[in-house]
Amino acid sequence: MYNITQIRFSAVSQNENYARAVIAAFASQLNPTLEELSDIRTAVSEAVTNAIIHGYEQNPDAFVRMDCTLDHGLLTVTVHDDGCGISDIELARKPFYTTKPELERSGMGFAVMEAFMDRVTVESAPHKGTTVTMEKRIGHAG
Repeated sequence: MYNITQIRFSAVSQNENYARAVIAAFASQLNPTLEELSDIRTAVSEAVTNAIIHGYEQNPDAFVRMDCTLDHGLLTVTVHDDGCGISDIELARKPFYTTKPELERSGMGFAVMEAFMDRVTVESAPHKGTTVTMEKRIGHAG
């Protein structure tokens, strides 16, 4: 089975739940287990929250884009923002690192994404935005 979808939404925290609902509905085409579905929703939540909080600082005039692809059992989710970007991706991926300690951020976003997805890549440049691509093979489809 091959299928794609793309959504774009304002960079406000309320849309994190929307992104979770969209990915759950989209991934359900592969009949994932409840654990797989929970993992995917959590990883997407972290990526979208990073884009909203860190990329755009909750700017309702900015947009986050989420592209989703199903390709014979492989789910690929790309979350993209045109925000402030990440100057040191390696540092940002370290557990407990956060640029927003005043917001009581745990700094575990990338660690959570990596724990729940099979593959996570991050592309970013200061003042140019960030793209997080996550992949997960669902069940035994393929």
